[in-house]
Amino acid sequence: MTPSPDAPTYPLVAATATSVEAMDGLLVGCRACPRLVAWREAAAVAPRASFRGETYWARPVAGFGDPDARVLVVGLAPAAHGGNRTGRMFTGDRSGDFLIASLHRTGFASQPTSERPDDGLTLTDLRLTAPVHCAPPDNAPTPTERRTCGPWFARELELVAPRVAVVLGGFAWQALLSTLAEQGWLVPRPRPRFAHGAELTLHGPDDRRLTVLGCFHVSQQNTFTRRLTPEMLDAVLLRARALADAPPSGVRRTDDAP
Repeated sequence: MTPSPDAPTYPLVAATATSVEAMDGLLVGCRACPRLVAWREAAAVAPRASFRGETYWARPVAGFGDPDARVLVVGLAPAAHGGNRTGRMFTGDRSGDFLIASLHRTGFASQPTSERPDDGLTLTDLRLTAPVHCAPPDNAPTPTERRTCGPWFARELELVAPRVAVVLGGFAWQALLSTLAEQGWLVPRPRPRFAHGAELTLHGPDDRRLTVLGCFHVSQQNTFTRRLTPEMLDAVLLRARALADAPPSGVRRTDDAP
């Protein structure tokens, strides 16, 4: 029997999804975390002055991009007046502007801006997601909220099966490594610490490999202070592209010399 969307166990229905699209359809009805539901809906009732009169999405925000992507970009959670307003990950706020501009420069995005769901933006070979799909107060989900939302993230990793994960910030780094360990991936102990430019290759079930790249989050706190510059983000994304394009270990390119 399918649990109610209000039940803490509702995210477990993610395991029944046989496609990314099916999972996203289930996800947007989730109401399993009362604090997050209250916060995302309160933001819609009391929007910023610049967004007054707009109808907010005010529901969980699904991942966005290529369902068969070889590169997965993992953020933290939707912004209250960004993704929570527009209904699309990294859309409608300055963090999204910074990220999408870089994705366009590095060949993953069709255009340099992400303003609203009908703006024509498409992503190629890359998908955006987060371990928490509802906007949290102060951009800080609790450990319980992260665990409750975890089945969505876990199933997305299984369905997309990326070769590279670009992880934006320490929260997402720990969430990804914890989820992979639960799925049977060989994650070192103690777990490697997050750092910008960190690179970690993990081995998982069915001889799968995943390279994890660390990158400072695209928050205004980081971009305004130039802790993260456009050049730094471009470098990480170009490294992700190179890793995704590389042949699997032990496989020779067809144009290699014998």
